[in-house]
Amino acid sequence: MSFSVSSILDESRTTFRLAIPLIIGQLGQMLIGLSDTLMLGWLGVTQLAASSFANTIIYLPMMVGIGMSMAVSIRVSQARGAEDPVVARAALRHGLYITFVLGLLTIAMAFALLPFLHLFKQDPAVVAIAPTFFVLIAVSMVPAMTSMAVKSHADAMNRPWPVFWISLGGVFLDIFLNWVMIFGKLGFPALGLEGAAISTIISRALVLGAMIFWCVRDPGMKDWVPQRWFRAPDWPAVKDLLRTGFPASMQLLAEVSAFVMATFIIGNMGQAALASHQVAITCAATIFMVPLGISMALTVRMGEAFGAKNRGVMRNIVLSGWLMGIVFTVFSAASFVLFNHEIASAFIKGERSAEVLEVAAALLIVAAAFQFCDALQIISAGALRGLDDVHTPAWIAFWAYWVVSIPLGWALARPLGWGVTGMWWGITVGLTMTCILLGRRIWLKTARVAMIDDSKREAILSES
Repeated sequence: MSFSVSSILDESRTTFRLAIPLIIGQLGQMLIGLSDTLMLGWLGVTQLAASSFANTIIYLPMMVGIGMSMAVSIRVSQARGAEDPVVARAALRHGLYITFVLGLLTIAMAFALLPFLHLFKQDPAVVAIAPTFFVLIAVSMVPAMTSMAVKSHADAMNRPWPVFWISLGGVFLDIFLNWVMIFGKLGFPALGLEGAAISTIISRALVLGAMIFWCVRDPGMKDWVPQRWFRAPDWPAVKDLLRTGFPASMQLLAEVSAFVMATFIIGNMGQAALASHQVAITCAATIFMVPLGISMALTVRMGEAFGAKNRGVMRNIVLSGWLMGIVFTVFSAASFVLFNHEIASAFIKGERSAEVLEVAAALLIVAAAFQFCDALQIISAGALRGLDDVHTPAWIAFWAYWVVSIPLGWALARPLGWGVTGMWWGITVGLTMTCILLGRRIWLKTARVAMIDDSKREAILSES
């Protein structure tokens, strides 16, 4: 393995070229939620808190869908490295089947939960207006999840720009429809909270249709997309995707479910606390899309190297991802520290705005602290996924977030009286643990692979 500053910079340039459209694409997806939060915040604290409550529950099945779409990316990138279009076609087709079923199960879950929303112990005013929005957002998960599978396939084929432009068009469409449906413009009735959900359904459905149309019509994708999209599934191939996608989903689910539990704990503190949490978490999640895009690029690059048996470049690829994550986070964390009040004030209007503003601004300071570990842990996880290493990272995430973060966050928030900020510091400790353990795992694995002969490398890379 060539290990030098110049070789790391060369790999950084390659990673950067692939990561840029992935980052922008992820930011584009996040802008839909950001625009909903911003516009609903103009309606009032109760509407903002209701959207936070409903979206928080929906994030859980959504993480499963993202994990399954990551399995598509892993299989397609490895197939591309091995020059095997048959495997790539099967991965996309079966990924669409799996994510479509997950979307339907999300709708069923939403209806099943409706009679029990009060059990989450949220503010009664929030629970009263949430049900319709909750069901509609669940419906939007069908096109959202299936479009993730198509996007993951395109990303793994190193064709991220077309799906990026399609996704960006969906963002602008959602913002326009929000303006029309939330506030009642162009002769439409003002639907408020439900209007935001309806605009999300329409924009996500059109994005899915446009992505599939591009896949079918693009000459460069012809040999790599299904020739018969609706064939009966090949169950061994489905099982293989599930074997990779399920632990990847569980890793994401462990982290996101910890934030969900934190949201419910915070929701018990009142509307203002929940609204401030929603503002801060939306900002932090938007920034997180940059290291997530880098992580996705590393999954593709490590998967290609794995498929092509090009082991010597793996450690430099990892280092290139870490370098990009650190450089970006220096600037993003500084922005949260220096402009926390200005950022929070963009979301807060109306009654009780001063109370929500102060708490949200304080949370952005905590977000600045955990961004470094959050960025490095997701980048390391992406590199490990490219090597099909998904089981142990899932267990690491579970222990870090559920055995450490949630109990610690609750203790800081409740008995010690730190409130919302205490819950966020508990999550920060879990992110730090995950960062250290996943970073150590990918570092040792790539070092061992680089120093031994080819006959033993496969066995090390397949270790879980």
